[in-house]
Amino acid sequence: MRILNQTLLLAVSLTFLVSCQHSGKSVNDQGVNIAYTDEGHGDTTLLFIHGWDLDKSYWSGQVAHFKEHYRVVAMDLPGFGESGTNRSDWTAPAYATDVDTLMSQLNLQHVVLIGHSMSGDIALLAALGAPNRVIALVGVDNFKNIKPETEQQKEDDGRMMTVFKKGYKEAAIQFFKDDLFYTTTPDSIKKRILTDVINADSAIAIAALSAPQINETQSLESYGKPLYLINSTYQTTDTAALTAAHVPYNIQYITEVGHFPMVEKPQAFNADLDKVLGMIGH
Repeated sequence: MRILNQTLLLAVSLTFLVSCQHSGKSVNDQGVNIAYTDEGHGDTTLLFIHGWDLDKSYWSGQVAHFKEHYRVVAMDLPGFGESGTNRSDWTAPAYATDVDTLMSQLNLQHVVLIGHSMSGDIALLAALGAPNRVIALVGVDNFKNIKPETEQQKEDDGRMMTVFKKGYKEAAIQFFKDDLFYTTTPDSIKKRILTDVINADSAIAIAALSAPQINETQSLESYGKPLYLINSTYQTTDTAALTAAHVPYNIQYITEVGHFPMVEKPQAFNADLDKVLGMIGH
């Protein structure tokens, strides 16, 4: 009986250890905890990075779909979700360092970085920082206009940030309603996103939104590999700018969705990402 009990205890312990490998965990980047989930197995890793005011849970439909054939990691950027807030740098280069740290500490190889919204730039910089780990970059509803901002656009951004600083919650909610939702975006998704907007740390959200933009044209030229995009059609993607910058690209379009195609039409999004992974050869 003692041997049987010891055997059962060992089995339970091994099961616990295996399950822990796939539960929510965190790594540390310069004193800041970065929460992540890690599921599935495969030679190729899909690393999903959420957009502004969101968190890793927005990729749940993708994790469930792709974990059968890939290792799938989804992270919370510092300042959002379950990750730490104990720092003051919320720029794309700082976030790219977080991504590189996660890849390094988990020893991820053959990584496809998938970044939504503002995380397109973050993923791009992370890819530049880890060329031996990252095999492809997939932007989700981003890189729609890679040309540098005009002076007028900078002034408009400045006025918008003034409004955000005066009343973050009201301004953010209006921003999402006016610019990021589509007419067919389900009310349940709107409610979920707006709830996360309201509950976000306003100081961090504003700092991340107002951080200096990177030069996407120069960075994409330095990257030198094909850029894969899964973009919604509610706003135009300036393909002429990509062509003019000699950026090799491929775009999968999703219609009748707003800025959040992975949750608005997860099956269509997953099908498009499957196509992209086929093009990459993984």
